[in-house]
Amino acid sequence: MSKSADHLFHSRSSDEMADDHKEIRAWVLRISLVAIVLLVAGCNVGPDYKRPVVNNPQSYRGALAPDIAATPGRTNAAPAVSLADQQWSTIFKDPVLQRLVEEALKNNLDLRIAAQRILEAQAQVGITRSQQLPSVNAGGSYSALQLPSGLAFANTSGAPTSSFISGGGFSASGAWNLDFWGLYRRQTEAARADLLSTEWAQKATRSALVEGVAEAYFQLRSLDAQLEVTNRTIQARKDSLKLVSELEKYGAGSLEDTRQAEELLHSAQAVLPQIRQQIAVEENTISILLGHNPDAVDRGLPVDQQPHPEEVPAGVPSQLLERRPDIQVAEAKLIAANARIGVAKAQFFPNISLSSLGGSASNQLQSVFSGKNAYWYAAASLSEPIFDGGRIRSNYHLSQAEEQEMLLEYQKTILNALRDVSNSLVAYKETREHREEKAAQVTAAADAVRLARMRYSGGNTSYLEVLTTDTDLYDAQLNLALAQEQEAASLVQLYAALGGGWQQ
Repeated sequence: MSKSADHLFHSRSSDEMADDHKEIRAWVLRISLVAIVLLVAGCNVGPDYKRPVVNNPQSYRGALAPDIAATPGRTNAAPAVSLADQQWSTIFKDPVLQRLVEEALKNNLDLRIAAQRILEAQAQVGITRSQQLPSVNAGGSYSALQLPSGLAFANTSGAPTSSFISGGGFSASGAWNLDFWGLYRRQTEAARADLLSTEWAQKATRSALVEGVAEAYFQLRSLDAQLEVTNRTIQARKDSLKLVSELEKYGAGSLEDTRQAEELLHSAQAVLPQIRQQIAVEENTISILLGHNPDAVDRGLPVDQQPHPEEVPAGVPSQLLERRPDIQVAEAKLIAANARIGVAKAQFFPNISLSSLGGSASNQLQSVFSGKNAYWYAAASLSEPIFDGGRIRSNYHLSQAEEQEMLLEYQKTILNALRDVSNSLVAYKETREHREEKAAQVTAAADAVRLARMRYSGGNTSYLEVLTTDTDLYDAQLNLALAQEQEAASLVQLYAALGGGWQQ
């Protein structure tokens, strides 16, 4: 460079340099504004979610009570009521059962695992959403060098310069992939739907836990009833054996009668170990649901004293779409699959990105923050896929097929829910009638045993009649305990089928 040019370069006023910086900043501002406008004006490619039309029936098959449904043309009709609208504590009124359910909801490991999955899904939403925002990195550096005096540089006067050299600087860089086509917004939409699915899955776990504890508790109380019946039967048969033995001793009976009485006694005693084993298994099951080591479980009301409502309002089928957790999970998965179609479609379009770099540097640390030592760089890029062997198109077709699969799963879940409710309504009605008939059978069998023993004591019949009627009574009593359990369990299953049990 010539001396005149060098003189011209260094003679530029600070005002002119300041004007240049202002112009540069103005251009940077314009570019940033354009980027923001492009981002805001960008579109979300892919279909927006709309809930599929479902052909729900007007009422459930097997409904036990008339439901209050909205009449066409009436806008002030009362909403339909349902058993599932009630808290589980108002359905299961046994105080001990209520305490067991509360403890399970507090300590159950499956429920705690489901809660952790919600936290994972929430974090995943944050990770996915961060792709919509620019990333900025900053850093700084400092270096120093001490030279030996013999290597120090000399100035024009011949005197050595300082042998200590230092300098430093700081810089910041940024990058931003503009979400013009909604790629990252659709990904965030899918992540939010996955989070919603996880939240409803936790509610499904909660509902299943309430159902599981209640069913196990009723089965345990039924086993307790069977154990009590068996112990009473054993005592009665011991008394009968004693009587028969006395009759044989004095010639009024026979050895055959004695052996038949012994047979009755041993058959009842053989049932005891089986019932005790089943009780231990059921107690262990409940303990695990409660988050405890296997142990004994408290008892409350007997199985035949568990309350059962006479009328069970089922509500209207359309309520299942809002209340059943498994339906909500299926719909959330459908929403996520629908959003991923937009993600796949956005990959057909160009990718627009901005990047920048700026900072300040100087060989003298004290002048690092001086404006004259600042530097910056900005760039924009655009990339468009040309040939990828059909990967993007195949991925788009895959997302469409997955969305259709989730749609079918959603429809299937609704049908299964309607089936569950109908089955449970029928079961609740029929198990009650079954229990009533079993109770009548026990009454008749007990009277038959009484009459047979009177006839045998009077010498009017053989002990075979006593054996037969006694066996029938014992079987009828065991079956009654099972029928009582089935009736109690049918209420639990109906409550769960209607979507109850997950409410706080």
